[in-house]
Amino acid sequence: MKLFSEDLVNEVARECNVADLSCSTIGEMVLVAQSLERRTGIPFVRMDQGSPSLPQNRYGIEAEKDALDRGIGSTYPAAEGVPELKKAASDFIKAFVNIDVSPRSCIPVTGSVMGSFSSFIACAQRIPGKDKVLFIDPGFPIMKSQLAIIGVQWRSFDIFHYRGAALRSKLEEELSKGDVAVISYSTPNNPAWICLEDEELEIIGELATEYDAIVLEDQAYFCMDVRRDLSHPYEAPFVPTAARYTDNYILLTSSSKIFSYAGQRIAITCISDALYEKIYPSLASRYHTTGAFGPTLTAAIMYMITSGCTASTQYGYAEMMNLACQGKINFVEDTIAYSRRAERMKRIFLENGFHIVYDKDVTEKIGDGFFFTVGYGDMDGGTLVKELVHYGISLISLSTTGSLQNGVRACSARMTEEMFALLEERAREFGKDHPLH
Repeated sequence: MKLFSEDLVNEVARECNVADLSCSTIGEMVLVAQSLERRTGIPFVRMDQGSPSLPQNRYGIEAEKDALDRGIGSTYPAAEGVPELKKAASDFIKAFVNIDVSPRSCIPVTGSVMGSFSSFIACAQRIPGKDKVLFIDPGFPIMKSQLAIIGVQWRSFDIFHYRGAALRSKLEEELSKGDVAVISYSTPNNPAWICLEDEELEIIGELATEYDAIVLEDQAYFCMDVRRDLSHPYEAPFVPTAARYTDNYILLTSSSKIFSYAGQRIAITCISDALYEKIYPSLASRYHTTGAFGPTLTAAIMYMITSGCTASTQYGYAEMMNLACQGKINFVEDTIAYSRRAERMKRIFLENGFHIVYDKDVTEKIGDGFFFTVGYGDMDGGTLVKELVHYGISLISLSTTGSLQNGVRACSARMTEEMFALLEERAREFGKDHPLH
């Protein structure tokens, strides 16, 4: 039985200026769910927004307080970041990814969203005619919204049918057109939690070099693939990355999920040293600089957007990274709660007729983590989103993420212990009202 009537849901959607729930954004779905909760007092099972829900890292807080007590709040931070954070980021990448990036090439940004936004600008302007972004979807919808703001065009493909060796021919088909400036993806993936395997990352790296495209690898969920223990600094296994196979890369590493530091808006844009130094005449002409990629990105683009990052937050992030490198904090163990929640949530869905849409990587079953995807019979994602709202479950359609598969994205972040019983009851009622044939 539905908790919310058709008329009530439609009325609330209109009040929230949501034209069509089936293709609603994350923000629109949040508004509708919150409005229905306020109006009726019935709580939603919130799986819409990927906001961390674990306690923020106390070592970062104390380091920020100490920095403020030392008086750093009274002066502007350098555009390229404070030396302590740059060195900590370089060490952190070496400890957990096992690649060498100099401190100079590690630039703090106010969240990975700012890192991708500024990187898209520089990458699309570096070579005339090479100005498109290629997304390996499904992916984070906000990145495409960023391109709309700066007027950069993009193409994408759903990786669902192009895993493993099949990825090479699809990428070559796109890159051979000669206009791709950036190859963008996340691993672990938002929304599907797929993880690109070494074979695929090697393909991406090799083709990025061959076709002179820059890999923009979003590592927002750094070390959160719990199928292997990535928690030991300077010890294998290390985080998989295309950066092992090309010098054309930018890595985005954020504090939001791994240290539950989302409110402080701090991340690192790690540029390969070779790319940092590379000279582009087009950038020199546009910005009246030497045309060196890294300094131009930092001083001529990033600085014009945010004028640097909050200084105290940089010291907090540096402390957390340093302690992780020393093995004194285990952020991987801290974030495993999301995996445990996802495992329970998946089981509830599967027991009530749902199925996992992106259910495997190339060689193994998909892991449990921050996100996962579910479908129901052959119901398309938009219809499933609208129907589940009536049962007090809020998610987003996979169609909004560039996926061509029927289904929805679920997030484990907001699940509390008392919500599991509600989810089980509501999934069961949904199944009764929507029998599968």
